[in-house]
Amino acid sequence: MVDIADYDELDRRIIELLCTSSQGSYRQIAKQLNVHPTTLIQRVKALESKGVINGYRANINYMNLGYEYMGIVQINADDVVKIQKKLIEIPQVTSIYDVTGDSDCIVIISCIDREDFSKTVKNINSLEGVNKTNTSVVLNIIKDPSEFVPRLFDDKVQ
Repeated sequence: MVDIADYDELDRRIIELLCTSSQGSYRQIAKQLNVHPTTLIQRVKALESKGVINGYRANINYMNLGYEYMGIVQINADDVVKIQKKLIEIPQVTSIYDVTGDSDCIVIISCIDREDFSKTVKNINSLEGVNKTNTSVVLNIIKDPSEFVPRLFDDKVQ
C-alpha cells in the first residue's frame, strides 16, 4: 500500500496546490512552485499514472444552479452491490458510499425542488432489494468534500 511518506516534498506541494486550485498553465503553476515547467509536467504525469490525480474539473455549487434540495439517504439492502449499480443510474444521485455501521451504503442526492426530492427518495425505496432507508435533508453545507486539502506536511508525514 502506498503511503504519503513515499512522496517527496515537491510531490506534496504539487498535490496541495492542485487541491486548492488547478487553474492555470503548467508554466504558471511551476512558477508558483519555483520549479521548471518540464519538472512539473513529469511529476504531474507520474501522480496521474499512480492514480493520485484522477482528473480536473470545475467545483460547481449545485445549490446556486437551483438544486436546492439535497439529501443523505442511508440504505439497507439484501445485495448492496446490485443496489449500488442501480443507484448509479439515478441522475439525482451525486455520490454513493459503501460503508460499515447501521447502513450498507449512503447516497447523496441533489434535486431541483421538493417534488423531485420526494420522487427520488421514493425511487430509491422502490428498488428491488432495498429493505429500509433513512433520509436526512441537508439544511446547509458547512464544508464540502471538494474543499478537503490533505495534510501533507505534518510531523508524522515527514
